Amino acid sequence: MIRIEGLTKQFGDHTAVDDLNLEVRKGEFFCFLGPNGAGKTTTIKILTGLLRPTRGRAEVGGWDVTTHPVEAKALLGYIPDTPYLYEKLTGREFMRFVAGLYRLPEETVATDGEELLALFGIAEVGDRLIEQYSHGMRQKLSFASCFLHRPEVVVVDEPWVGLDPKNVRFVRHFLKEKTREGVTVFMSTHSLSIIEDVADRIGIIHRGKLIHTGSLQETLATARHPGSLEDIFLQLTEEERQP
Repeated sequence: MIRIEGLTKQFGDHTAVDDLNLEVRKGEFFCFLGPNGAGKTTTIKILTGLLRPTRGRAEVGGWDVTTHPVEAKALLGYIPDTPYLYEKLTGREFMRFVAGLYRLPEETVATDGEELLALFGIAEVGDRLIEQYSHGMRQKLSFASCFLHRPEVVVVDEPWVGLDPKNVRFVRHFLKEKTREGVTVFMSTHSLSIIEDVADRIGIIHRGKLIHTGSLQETLATARHPGSLEDIFLQLTEEERQP
């Protein structure tokens, strides 16, 4: 469902993503790890059509996100770390706005939209202006609107900001259940304990290069000594710093 081939993104003399090659299968929960500045968010912005690559290509569901952005984005849901919402709309008005972008019928908002607002615990504030929402409430509205058009691929960039432990647990289980229904999840996060619970496969990027991919078991097996995912992550990225 996701194919990245020779993906490179340069900003002047700086190469943020360097010849990245990666495939993610249908229904897979793929977790993308890397230190700050490693190229995670740049990769995600290219994958979601927010940036154009310098070289290479990224596909969603077989559609090149650069040459066929409408077809690719019809399959895609995106949840950024900081949701950008129209503050002068209410939560329900924002759901109707998103439905209009995807040309969904009004009854979809009345049924699926209300169900999603209730599921994420914000139905009671659905008629309140978004400018009055806390960060956690905005994040939950971002999740609810993301799933309104029933995406086949969901890209999530550090989704836990502003969520309390109860909602972190709910979202984690919700995303994992979606993969069992065939949705592909591509998630970037620093929360290694959550990755250990949900990841089918892990990719580690450092200085723009993909330095490791594998299941949790395969990743842990790369250790010189038994250790946690945190130990392996620090070991791999530290080795990359050596001359």
